[in-house]
Amino acid sequence: MTDGWSPPNAVGEPLVEELTPRPDVADALRAVSGLPNVLLLESARSFDRIGRYSYLTADPFAFFEIQQCEFGQDPFASVRDLLQQCTAKTIPGLPTFQGGAAGLLSYDLGHAWERLQSAGKDEFQMPAMAVGLYDWVIVWDHVAQRAWVISHGFPETNRDKKTDRASVRLRQVVGLLKAEPTRRDAADDRSAAARPLNVSELATQFPAPGPEGLTSNFSRDGFLRAVERVIEYIYAGDIFQANLSQRLLFPERIGPLELYQRMRLCNPAPFAGYFTHDDWAIVSASPERFVAVQDGEVETRPIKGTRQRRSGPEADLFTRDELRQSGKDQAENVMIVDLLRNDLSRVCRPGTIRVPSLCHVETYETVQHLVSEVRGRLDDENDVWDLLAAAFPGGSITGAPKVRAMEIIAELEPTARGPYCGSLFYVGFDGAAGSNILIRTFTCRRGWIQCPVGGGIVAQSDPIAEYEETLHKAEGMLRALQ
Repeated sequence: MTDGWSPPNAVGEPLVEELTPRPDVADALRAVSGLPNVLLLESARSFDRIGRYSYLTADPFAFFEIQQCEFGQDPFASVRDLLQQCTAKTIPGLPTFQGGAAGLLSYDLGHAWERLQSAGKDEFQMPAMAVGLYDWVIVWDHVAQRAWVISHGFPETNRDKKTDRASVRLRQVVGLLKAEPTRRDAADDRSAAARPLNVSELATQFPAPGPEGLTSNFSRDGFLRAVERVIEYIYAGDIFQANLSQRLLFPERIGPLELYQRMRLCNPAPFAGYFTHDDWAIVSASPERFVAVQDGEVETRPIKGTRQRRSGPEADLFTRDELRQSGKDQAENVMIVDLLRNDLSRVCRPGTIRVPSLCHVETYETVQHLVSEVRGRLDDENDVWDLLAAAFPGGSITGAPKVRAMEIIAELEPTARGPYCGSLFYVGFDGAAGSNILIRTFTCRRGWIQCPVGGGIVAQSDPIAEYEETLHKAEGMLRALQ
């Protein structure tokens, strides 16, 4: 934990300025890329009900980092306490996140709530949690085609000083947006002076289909054997389903900012994200929401079931119908819906858990997915931090039952997942929250880029088909590397 400060005691309206003309998200990201701890949560692809808002912020007034979690630890305690002390008003009619806590929750944060073994190799050494408290944010409403800067002035406590800081911060942000773009990419200098990862420290790598230099921590045959082992566990009665992934690894020949700019074009997603801290960066084109909270209403949208898209509209429609009618994929999805209903029931009011949408098809650039929606209403005694503790990591990327599936994942996957299958998230000053699941995600650090890809294994799984599905999911990402 860093950046201690006195709790604010002044309440005032944040300063708000509409940006006209409305800046392009990619241009705005590049404009602020030289600031510390840049975080973008972008809806790069919109659907009927999701993908309306995007948020960009940087330079938090407090920052919390936990490298490793121990069982029984409350990783959210300090962040939660400070956020509760930040009394701030929310401007009605503007996008949901108007400042607050935001950042990274890695997959291994789950060790705080369950006794789990660690992966055999963890060369990237990513933190279990890295969260900033942000007092300004640029927000976009893609439906209204408008954008604003919102600035609160924390951590100042005196009302006048708080207003002055809010004004200065707002003007600084607007100035960056209006400045002439430069060729220097400050964010991509992040690893220039850092000691590169020693290749000899990396786990054994095997050539993988894709750009030259791409490798995997599984050979093809090794992945097939791991799938077969999961199926054995299913027939032995240990689990119903487990999510198994292979980690693709690539030399860092492109900076994370440029990588994100490419990825948002070739693989746009409704829950995309970009986050930098010290010598690492997260670049995500996630299609999956983890949890969202608005006025006490909770929503989660698990994805289970994938097909590669085909060329030609008729073939694509056939693929959609095939996915919709697949008994194996339906079962895979319904299992996770049941798991999430159970997770939400731990913190939601009895009788409020419901499934408004079950196994509908969503189409993305390279794949089609089966997606469901589970909703509930938080109990008065619980808040979003309790929800995160109850549901993290997401059931769609672990399996069912969750804890036993995570034990099997740790046994079979050679390397730590790190941010993969964790979350980029925000919790606003008013308690509203949003988060993704970090799939279709690159982690960039000290000369290397990793991007795990996986899928749910059930009793009916065909090992070869499961291996090929991971490559289909990687296709849009690998385009950004080429």
